[in-house]
Amino acid sequence: MKALCFHQHGDLDVLSYEDVVDPVPASGEVIIEVKACALNHLDLWVMRGWPGLGLEMPHWGGSDIAGIVVGLGDGAAGVQIGHRVVIDHGINPVEDEFVLRGEHSMSPRYMIIGENVRGGFARFVKAPAKNLVKIPDNIDFPQACAPLLVTLTAWRMLISRAKLRAGETVLIVGAGGGVNSAAIQIAKLAGALVYVVASSARKGEKALELGADFIIDRSRVNWAKEVHNLTARRGVDLVVDNVGAATLSTSMSVAARGGRIVIVGNTSGPMTEIDVRMIFGKQISLIGSTMGTPKDFRDITRLLWSGKIRTVIDQVMPLSEGRRGFELMERGELFGKVVLVP
Repeated sequence: MKALCFHQHGDLDVLSYEDVVDPVPASGEVIIEVKACALNHLDLWVMRGWPGLGLEMPHWGGSDIAGIVVGLGDGAAGVQIGHRVVIDHGINPVEDEFVLRGEHSMSPRYMIIGENVRGGFARFVKAPAKNLVKIPDNIDFPQACAPLLVTLTAWRMLISRAKLRAGETVLIVGAGGGVNSAAIQIAKLAGALVYVVASSARKGEKALELGADFIIDRSRVNWAKEVHNLTARRGVDLVVDNVGAATLSTSMSVAARGGRIVIVGNTSGPMTEIDVRMIFGKQISLIGSTMGTPKDFRDITRLLWSGKIRTVIDQVMPLSEGRRGFELMERGELFGKVVLVP
């Protein structure tokens, strides 16, 4: 089969569209013919690698997968050949204390399809049968796969970890990324007032279409000062900061007293300095979050299938042209997801 893969970590020039070995299902697994797979920033980070990642090479990413079941391994239950499905990205090979209390993504053994094991940037992929959720007939494959990882991440960080409540104020730092576009919609569903920091007027307009209440165009104004102006210097109850080094100190400055900052990424880099006086002086909380649980995945697919959360797709392109999708994502030229079709 063909795959968009790499044989060593590095920049975009390590990506190659080439023939690789077809996957073979283990007990309890199925084979899925991939019909669409969306790009995430995670795919860039995995391509570049980090100490201890230890992937089997060649590796191919792709966590947001939709396709058709075409093969069943021994013991694969609850699914049939021909089913149209999406895949819950999370795999827990061991039932440890975290899994037993329903906190699957906290487990040190937690793995993500496309990160720790080969993903959907190929014609076929294997996955545990228990991780599959059927796609309704009225939803096509790009629509089904595009929002999965980002909506799962946004749902857990806002609802499970940050405990967002109706009537609270939320600031989302960035408008164009997939997690943030999902976070805008989930925060509105939860009854929050949503402020968004956008890098351009175009992205601000898109965020308004998703339900944001206030847009702060950082290309025109100092966004920290603007948040203080809009909130009468109170600040906001919750800040969503997936940028990291470039923005965290500013996010702390605009958090209200007793506020929270939830962190699910670090697109500008992982290392930064923190003024701890701001933490104890304002009694703010820094909250980490990543991915979600099987229940979270089923909750968000129900919301997606019902249309309560919109799928935001920027472009659909052939898998063979996937390197161009990586380039667009890296340059931040997207609003929504790039979906690759084998």
